Amino acid sequence: MSALSRDQIRTMMDEVLTAQGKELPADDSTALAEIGFRSLDFSELALRVEDELDEELNFDAPGLRSIETVGDVLDLLDRLQNA
Repeated sequence: MSALSRDQIRTMMDEVLTAQGKELPADDSTALAEIGFRSLDFSELALRVEDELDEELNFDAPGLRSIETVGDVLDLLDRLQNA
């Protein structure tokens, strides 16, 4: 399967948050802490992306530590699937 678009990943992120009664803001600069998006939520999102791609993504610690906003998550997953 080809890479997921940023919009597709955003939709999946929204699904993860919605399942917890949370809302994904339209602004990609929103801090993850502000919307309650935790590392466990990131793991769930990453697994969904991997399932959709039918391949594992190679996460590195510096990349994971650098995510602070919604846009950072989208950028990281976009970058990893195109690596």
